[in-house]
Amino acid sequence: MMMQRTTLLLPMAIEATMLAQQQRGMATLKTISMRLKSVKNIQKITQSMKMVSAAKYARAERDLKAARPYGIGAQQFFEKTEIVPDEKAEPKKLFIAVTSDRGLCGAVHTGVARLIRGEMATEHANTKIFCVGDKSRAILARLYGKNILMVANEIGRLPPTFLDASKIAHEVLNTGYEYTEGKIVYNKFRSVVSYQCSTLPIYGGPTVEKSEKLATYDSLDSDVIKSYLEFSLASLIFYTMKEGACSEQSSRMTAMDNASKNAGEMIDKLTLTFNRTRQAVITRELIEIISGAAALT
Repeated sequence: MMMQRTTLLLPMAIEATMLAQQQRGMATLKTISMRLKSVKNIQKITQSMKMVSAAKYARAERDLKAARPYGIGAQQFFEKTEIVPDEKAEPKKLFIAVTSDRGLCGAVHTGVARLIRGEMATEHANTKIFCVGDKSRAILARLYGKNILMVANEIGRLPPTFLDASKIAHEVLNTGYEYTEGKIVYNKFRSVVSYQCSTLPIYGGPTVEKSEKLATYDSLDSDVIKSYLEFSLASLIFYTMKEGACSEQSSRMTAMDNASKNAGEMIDKLTLTFNRTRQAVITRELIEIISGAAALT
């Protein structure tokens, strides 16, 4: 009786084991197939984003060449007047972080935030930050949220214009924070594959008025200096926004190109794994069929 029950249960166990192995093999194939399809879709997206970034980069580079005279002219005023902060007065610093609201462009925004964090680590009591773009705010708010003076959003969706820079300069000068000196932190475009995190000095009205070489420019009263400082600040912000936009598009183009290459390598590996798994399943099924046929004979 015991032998009969064992004889009945043994084929059922073998059949169940074979079915489980077959299902496990098919489940693995299905998982690999879904993963392969997902990576192929991601590769299509990254390739499309690379093409879009390439077109935007070409336009940003053309706009940058036209915007450079604004920045060079504004810098020459501060260089020729040799403005130096008053050591007797209480120092009040201002950092303007020029970034954007968009990501997927490598370490463009992180580099700007890292430089400001390094400056803030030594002294942050009398220092404020004006964030141009939400990415810098998101990074700096973790440690220096109380030092953030204001945030300018909706940056990077469209090419920056002088009107945008003028609005930012107007808000900087009307925040009520009387800074003595400051820096505009931005990414300076060098080539398609490289950029450099740089700074431009800025000074408040009282600091500029105390400059000894200001007499180089005739008939400059406080109203004229105030108007020119607002224009020069808008020019510098416009120039740095153009530099940052060009650096961002080139970095995004490079990042999407690298992502497409990585997706291609992953597709090759998944295709190889899928073929090997499918061949193993077919081989196992053939062995089971042949073993079953041999057992029957």
